[in-house]
Amino acid sequence: MRLCSFIVNGKASYGLVVADGIVDAGKRLSAASLKQALADMPALAALSAEKPDHALADVQWLPPIPGTGTDAGKVFSVLLNYEALRLESGRPKLQYPHLLTRFADTQVGHEAALIKPKISNEFDFEGELAVVIGKPGRNIARADAMAHVAGYACYNDATPRDWMRHSRHFTLAKSFPGTGAFGPWLTTRDEIPDLAQCTLTTKLNGETMQQAQLGNFTYPVDELIAYISQATPLAAGDVICTGTPGGCGYKRSPPRFLKAGDTISVHIDGIGMLSNIVAEEA
Repeated sequence: MRLCSFIVNGKASYGLVVADGIVDAGKRLSAASLKQALADMPALAALSAEKPDHALADVQWLPPIPGTGTDAGKVFSVLLNYEALRLESGRPKLQYPHLLTRFADTQVGHEAALIKPKISNEFDFEGELAVVIGKPGRNIARADAMAHVAGYACYNDATPRDWMRHSRHFTLAKSFPGTGAFGPWLTTRDEIPDLAQCTLTTKLNGETMQQAQLGNFTYPVDELIAYISQATPLAAGDVICTGTPGGCGYKRSPPRFLKAGDTISVHIDGIGMLSNIVAEEA
């Protein structure tokens, strides 16, 4: 299934993306949001044969798990999680993953404007795989970790690099409004039998900037879930952004930072393609 959140005719809802459009699950189920509906995946699956209520072109896409109100949850980012990038950088493998957090209300959906902060001249793209938790848990064993995954989405964990240099801790650099693009939908785990074989590609104005297989993770998804859940309970709708591969703008010569009018897209095989146009902060 491909599960999404959206606005149509001024009203927020959620549903299933099917061949001809979107089946509006919010009209049919008692759950108030997709985050709540993840607790009953069979009820969502039962709607897959329904006729669509909306054309894809008629909706305003929201992040699959909207980051406002009661839907706001935890969003984790993993640094330096592609083995090829680690080796290329000459850095030793750390004993533990290096994690930071992003505030959920900084996120935007597919086709929404990705907002370049006015006070930054080094706004950089970071194409990533987002893992969405479906089953809550604490101290989750690595062998059981994938059973806690609802599905996957594309993510652009865009960052003002100059603000990352302000401190050894990067949380504030990940806190600018409209800088985390998430979507277009959540593809359920059963649709992706071998995540390691999927390729992530980031394109800037149609030019490939990043490309890597997800099997190249230094810390695989199951290890990340097991590790994070030792520190904090994971709830349905929590998001783990698994890190970006090489090719980011700041590593290029000359650097390639995002500017207003740019189109940036993140594509992952079998999962979807997230696309956003960059806009300057008002």
